[in-house]
Amino acid sequence: MAVCIAVIAKENYPLYIRSVPTQGELKFHYTVHTSLDVVEEKISGVGKALADQRELYLGLLYPTEDYKVYGYVTNSKVKFVIVVDSSNTSLRDNEIRSMFRKLHNSFTDVMCNPFYNPGDPIQSKAFDSIVSTMMVQAC
Repeated sequence: MAVCIAVIAKENYPLYIRSVPTQGELKFHYTVHTSLDVVEEKISGVGKALADQRELYLGLLYPTEDYKVYGYVTNSKVKFVIVVDSSNTSLRDNEIRSMFRKLHNSFTDVMCNPFYNPGDPIQSKAFDSIVSTMMVQAC
């Protein structure tokens, strides 16, 4: 499954980043932030073509030697980035879409919490457990 999952705010600062294994965390931060340029390109291209009918799932943003980076944007311009190991060829596009749907639903639950201030880093245990189920279990 995923090796890194990130939630990026509208202003392009991270609300939540989690990666497995943790020793490569800086590399995943770099990968997520470089993918934001591709996300912005896709958003601006989609915005011109389809003004009100937007597809939230952006698909494969770019592949690297070791990883594939997928993107998703909410209506409020919050970005979700999932980094998947390239050696995992059994992962299909519809499975990536369902991962983003689960992540979006969990993010919506965090935003509906009256004690959460929008823009603060996400520290919800429920959100973290949903992300944990999507991550690769490193043994």
